[in-house]
Amino acid sequence: MTLDQSPYQGYLYAYPHKTAYRQLAPRRPLSEVWAPERQDALFGYVHLPFCEMRCGFCNLFTRANPPAAQVTAYLAQLRRQAVAVRQSLAGEASFAQLAIGGGTPTYLTAAELESLFEIVEVTFGSEHRPLSIETSPATATADRLAVLAAHGTTRVSMGVQSFLDAEAHAAGRPQRLADVLAALEVIRTAGIPVLNVDLIYGIDGQTPQTWQHSLDEALRWQPEELYLYPLYVRPLTGLGRRAGGREGWDTQRQELYHQAVEVLTAAGYEQQSMRQFRRAGAPAVEGPDYCCQDDGMVGLGCGARSYTTSLHYSFDYAVGVSEVRAVIDDYLSRPADDFRYAEIGFDLDRTEQRRRWLLKSLLRRTGVDAGAYNERFGTAHTDDFPQLKELADRGWLHDDHRTLTAAGLAHSDAIGPWLVSGPVREAMGAYVVR
Repeated sequence: MTLDQSPYQGYLYAYPHKTAYRQLAPRRPLSEVWAPERQDALFGYVHLPFCEMRCGFCNLFTRANPPAAQVTAYLAQLRRQAVAVRQSLAGEASFAQLAIGGGTPTYLTAAELESLFEIVEVTFGSEHRPLSIETSPATATADRLAVLAAHGTTRVSMGVQSFLDAEAHAAGRPQRLADVLAALEVIRTAGIPVLNVDLIYGIDGQTPQTWQHSLDEALRWQPEELYLYPLYVRPLTGLGRRAGGREGWDTQRQELYHQAVEVLTAAGYEQQSMRQFRRAGAPAVEGPDYCCQDDGMVGLGCGARSYTTSLHYSFDYAVGVSEVRAVIDDYLSRPADDFRYAEIGFDLDRTEQRRRWLLKSLLRRTGVDAGAYNERFGTAHTDDFPQLKELADRGWLHDDHRTLTAAGLAHSDAIGPWLVSGPVREAMGAYVVR
């Protein structure tokens, strides 16, 4: 694949993407999948596929406003899965970090969140470790936040997207500023150590002045983290169904990105990746060591993915409303024994394992730890990936071939897709979005 100058090819938040997963024949017993793995510093993830609304830009696996009976049934099935998965792990398996996402986990009522934490304890235990949860302006209520705080939540992430109602609506998010401000007040009052605020740039009608307004309003709350996302218009989303031409969009997004880097740096934030900024001096949440390149992830819920060294697996993936509902219905109909198996996934050979390790490292500010790479794979990353020289020649990679330059970070969404392997790209290209 040719390295494209356009900076917005796609967000490579996981490798390989679920669209590369296929049916595993035969399905794999989780006890066998996990038996050879280190299980002393795992990442636990729980997925709630429910929201109070489906944002116009969202292509995540979620359903808006499900019937109350379905939420109840989902929690009951999640408990069955939790038991089956825990029994498939080693007795001494432990978890270094936890995250609950979606969807919007705080779509659940306070009482339902209490039930959710009971389920979390079944698989992941009750010891203290970093725990991140996603919320929304409409659902970050005092009673819900009290439950999160009582169960040791250390980070709450909320998608604001814009502090101007007109821009939020243009992005397909019908929210009210009053709800955003009230939610931020509730989160801060709850005393959870880390607040993350998501903002989006590249919205129709957004200008440097309106972007500055959103940045300034976010900074008033002094969030420990800010994630800044370029807007993408994807198939089967609300924006995708009504998308028109966007002349000069790449230029607009790049200008707003660079504006934000300058503003946040001046405000004392350190850039961790193209999207993540962390306030200097923000409290560090103590917990066991965890390295996303090395350690595995155990997912619960029908939208969760799990991964070992050589196998990534999940349930089926969909974006369209009717297809998402069908996957949820299938999950709810499963006998408990089904949760002891991996049915859909992707096998990573040593070449793909190297590539994943590189991608998960290179797109971070800290870059590739050459010694750790060599210790794990017995080779040098520069020998395995000679194409990195092209990034250096463009000025996107420092001469050490380990860390991206400022221009390279700005082009992360071009570099990531460019480094996807041929077989993974072919599998993703063959996937029919539904």
